Amino acid sequence: MKYGKEFASQMVPEWQEAYTDYKFLKSLVKEIQVFKQINRPAKLADPRRSNTLYRAFSGLTQRVNSPRAHQAAAADIEHQPILVQHVSRDGEERSETMFLMAADDGGQHELVYFKRLDAEFNKVLKFYRLKVDEVMKEAAVLNKQMEALIAFRVKVERPEGWTNSVEETTQLASDTAASRDALLANTPSAMKASRRIPLAVIDEESSTLSSQESEADRKQGNVEMKAVNARIQELKQNEIKAKRPAPLEILKRVTFNTSHETPRSTIKEFLKLPNQADLKFTKDNLKKAEDQLKRAFVGFYQKLRLLKSYSFLNIMAFSKIMKKYDKVASRNASKSYMKMVDNSYLGSSDEVSKLMERVEAMFIKHFSNSNRSKGMNILRPKRKRETHRITFSMGFLFGCTTALIIALILIIRARHILDKQGRVLYMETMFPLYSLFGFIVLHMMMYAANVYFWRRYRVNYSFIFGFKEGTELGYREVLLLGFSLSVLALASVLANLDMEMDPITADYKPITELLPLGLVALVIVIILCPFNILYRSSRYFLLVCIFHCLLAPLYKVTLPDFFLADQLTSQVQALRSLEFYICYYGWGDYKHRRNNCKSNDVFNTFSFIIAGLPYMWRLLQCLRRVYDERDPHQGYNGLKYLLTIIAVCARTAYTLNEGPAWKIIAWITSIIAMILSTYWDIVVDWGLFQRKSKNRWLRDKLLVPHKSVYFVAIILNALLRLAWMQTVMRFTIFSLHRQMMAALVASLEILRRGLWNFFRLENEHLNNVGKFRAFKSVPLPFNYNEDEDKDE
Repeated sequence: MKYGKEFASQMVPEWQEAYTDYKFLKSLVKEIQVFKQINRPAKLADPRRSNTLYRAFSGLTQRVNSPRAHQAAAADIEHQPILVQHVSRDGEERSETMFLMAADDGGQHELVYFKRLDAEFNKVLKFYRLKVDEVMKEAAVLNKQMEALIAFRVKVERPEGWTNSVEETTQLASDTAASRDALLANTPSAMKASRRIPLAVIDEESSTLSSQESEADRKQGNVEMKAVNARIQELKQNEIKAKRPAPLEILKRVTFNTSHETPRSTIKEFLKLPNQADLKFTKDNLKKAEDQLKRAFVGFYQKLRLLKSYSFLNIMAFSKIMKKYDKVASRNASKSYMKMVDNSYLGSSDEVSKLMERVEAMFIKHFSNSNRSKGMNILRPKRKRETHRITFSMGFLFGCTTALIIALILIIRARHILDKQGRVLYMETMFPLYSLFGFIVLHMMMYAANVYFWRRYRVNYSFIFGFKEGTELGYREVLLLGFSLSVLALASVLANLDMEMDPITADYKPITELLPLGLVALVIVIILCPFNILYRSSRYFLLVCIFHCLLAPLYKVTLPDFFLADQLTSQVQALRSLEFYICYYGWGDYKHRRNNCKSNDVFNTFSFIIAGLPYMWRLLQCLRRVYDERDPHQGYNGLKYLLTIIAVCARTAYTLNEGPAWKIIAWITSIIAMILSTYWDIVVDWGLFQRKSKNRWLRDKLLVPHKSVYFVAIILNALLRLAWMQTVMRFTIFSLHRQMMAALVASLEILRRGLWNFFRLENEHLNNVGKFRAFKSVPLPFNYNEDEDKDE
């Protein structure tokens, strides 16, 4: 694999703009190569005669009073094509490369190359410094959280031995002296001595450090070492003054950190009731705090890993591109440039590595019972490997699905089922029952296609949805589940037809009618199965999102919650099928395939409710986001869903009570809702039709290289929105039964939703990229009283 592709594949997707633009640098080297090939016969000019920069430097060295001291430097300048130096501008350390062979043939191309190379390096260095500062601050916060957790744990587990808790916490500072000794021995400047690794100290008493100067330093008069020692002495004095409180005092200054993510806390917050939980020393609270802090440490460790990978990949990119440049331009510049890179903060900083070591030691000791393999498996979860078993099973089930569909068509045509009198009754009763599985399978297939294209175009969907690393389902797993359900549903349909038409099995008609209900029960049992089989983490994630949708707006709205609610708005017909299940098997005469659901007022009333319920969930979620985020756009989005609810109810009323008045109302409300929804899909959710965009009518950044794809998607989204109007326009295709038409329209809406999903997440991913947002905040268990800290 070429390094450019390997480099791109290992990038953090949200940081891609902060990485070295290796592709562009490679194109500049390619231009140098082309120029060299075209002008190969020409003789290179003597740098002593043609290079003004060389003459300036040589003249400068000749005017120096001590030629011997600078003779070696002059020789180096003579043979080195570049001179790399560090400058400080606006308080930031930057690198500037002076190209000394600009007068050579093709020198202008090389000059442009080095200017762009410096710009890329300075960009990478600035970003790396910023991220290291962020993790250092977060480490300090986690350090305080860990102090409170240890004190809390000792209080719960050994309340009588509280005064001996020093023994429990002292061991956590075992690496303090070693880390500071390393600081003393390895810090090249006083500036580095001022940096501290926050997670190095978790103790209620300060550790002392001898800051005596070594005899060698006093003899040599090393000024830099004295500055380092003075700084460490200052840190020692500051720690003695700001002595950490004892565990009992720590617990007096902390409370549980409550977030408005539960119905109870939401109600308290809305009613302005006190919502701060005092510390209660119970094992349940201890377990809750440990779980929260455990997740925080896992997330923090992932940040450190990505940051370390970021440093390594960029250094490797500079090394590769400089070697390529040396080979093409016949220079020897990579050695001096990479020496600068290695000595820079990007190459020499070790804060991230030290933090990783300390997090590993702390996590293994306190969250995995000193079991290193267990702790490291949690901190470094293994990526899910796609096995051939999944691919084979998926292909096998796809073949079974195809065979069952062909068999079903042949049986219908061979036995002339469509010509029999019972076909209307079958369409009114059994078809709505089985169409439920068709809607679910189609939606799963669309989601599998979304996952495939998200991965192809590097949309970080697992981060956006918040999937636990290593548990997200790939498109093969989704297709495997979808085809499994389709095989069960089609086998049930064939068994239903065979039992009904075979004279031998005709007496078992009640069992025939119970087949779809049994299949629904099987699916519900599998989803609710508590055992760690059949992708339990994904099933649990789905159930949590469904629960949050049902209780909207009592839960804080996250992207997975409103994304799932949007999917449910496209599954209104499936929800109506579930309503029909309840009516048919609860109050109907399913043994004789009879029901009066359509004429039941209760059923018709619930038809209104079911039609608008998914949109009502989205409306409540928008109102909650308006309350939490104070974002007026969410209010406009809620207004859109309110108009959609009115349109859906009007169409349902027109279906049940035909009349010119209901028809006009349904027409007007549907057109308004369709226009607003289409505009919101394209402009807000997809981020297209931006003014002053470099891609006309689209947006500045596009992941799909072909612009025509976006225009086709816009047209298809608008056309498929017209499917809403089928209820009002009452058009039919080939004299299909109205249940079949309803299923066809519902399928078109599912296809539209699948199309919407890809571009919606693409836009979300690009927003994360623009903000370099690669991590999600994890709630911490304890809340410190900062006012008391300041007083002390």
